[in-house]
Amino acid sequence: MQTLKDSQYWEQIINTMSDALVLISPEGKIILVNRAFEELTGYAAAEVVGQSCTMMECDACRHRFQESGSQWCALFDPGQEEMRRVRCTIARKNGTYLNTIKKASILKDEAGRILGAVETMSDISELERLDQKVESLSRKLTDGGDYHGIIGASTPMRKVIQLVDKAAQSDAPVMIYGESGTGKELVAEAIHERGVRRDGPFVKLNCAALNASLLESELFGHIKGAFTGAYRHRQGRFEAADGGDIFLDEIGDISQSVQVKLLRVLENKQVERVGDHRPIRVDVRIISATNKNIADLITLKQFREDLFFRINVIPIQLPPLRERREDIPLLVQHFIQRLRRSTGKPIGGLTPAALQQFMDYAWPGNIRELKSALEFAFVVAEGGKLDIEHLPPQLGGGARDCGPPPLENPAEKAALIDALRRTNGNQSQAARLLGVNRVTVWNRMRKYGVDLKRVLKS
Repeated sequence: MQTLKDSQYWEQIINTMSDALVLISPEGKIILVNRAFEELTGYAAAEVVGQSCTMMECDACRHRFQESGSQWCALFDPGQEEMRRVRCTIARKNGTYLNTIKKASILKDEAGRILGAVETMSDISELERLDQKVESLSRKLTDGGDYHGIIGASTPMRKVIQLVDKAAQSDAPVMIYGESGTGKELVAEAIHERGVRRDGPFVKLNCAALNASLLESELFGHIKGAFTGAYRHRQGRFEAADGGDIFLDEIGDISQSVQVKLLRVLENKQVERVGDHRPIRVDVRIISATNKNIADLITLKQFREDLFFRINVIPIQLPPLRERREDIPLLVQHFIQRLRRSTGKPIGGLTPAALQQFMDYAWPGNIRELKSALEFAFVVAEGGKLDIEHLPPQLGGGARDCGPPPLENPAEKAALIDALRRTNGNQSQAARLLGVNRVTVWNRMRKYGVDLKRVLKS
């Protein structure tokens, strides 16, 4: 009785394969090919059998010359018994090249003598074409979502961009709200670049970086001798911004004394340098930004309500990254392209697992943290795609032992656990009890390794 092991069936079996198959002798001669090989390369079996396998011009093959002058395929080198899998390009009969995935394995008899090698090739040209199309579409999406450096095509960001356009056509003060790292400065720059004052200067100042006296000097300038160390006259930021826009970042941190003088500038459109009483007229539109709740500061008497009404004419609220997750792939691609250009590293994006980590993470530091995470990954990785092991520790990366462990605060941890118990695990309510935002609660839970299920059971 005949069985499938009988040789008369092998030709029929290999011809049903969708992958091209080539049988090669130890001398590098083609012994046999299947029908898929003929369809893939355009060669008939009679044209290739007996020919050197080098006729395929595979760019992944390696050959060595023997003393006799003949070539020896490195596939037959000692230690190559394991199946090899490579991505390569082969030549077709019509002179075109084909992208394939090739698998190769050595064939031996029972005595261990090499009989030859078998190779299978899978056509991936369609996958390459689809990859290029996806990259092209992604680039178009990125270009479409790139608005004066602002990356985003989500509904919340489209609303922000619409409001930015309207604010740009006005001369009224603008207040930009958003957590740290959400891109408030980029929005301010976009308002200036799109606005009626775009031909004038755009002057920036971080109000949280300076104490009250230094901030006053920076904003309004000073004359020589106004205070110790004032060796020359200094022009203030308002003077420098005359005819344009001034961006006051973290305006919620300015002192009461500076708030009074800032209110006077808004009312009179004049500034006085420190140590001088001569008013200087300025024509400046103020764009402010804060990551604080100004209404709470007003209640606490830390921010003047009349100043707030002056600077909050056009409020713009920037959504945190966790509320616009559909923009994460665009942001990732944007920063990877920039990092690839600046570092020269051949890094082609994120693996699906790494991208899922990016999509699942809460991003308390928002876009700034995302950019830093990719910069970290570019330092760790050498090429290919960025995987989970290349990501920083907070994203589940492999470098968990880098840096000192976070300092524990027993009182803070105890208060967190108590708040979670009292609110039955509701993190938003726990945040209100603690007087912090929900992201802070989440960060503290991660910092102290608080397991919510275990807390509620105990």
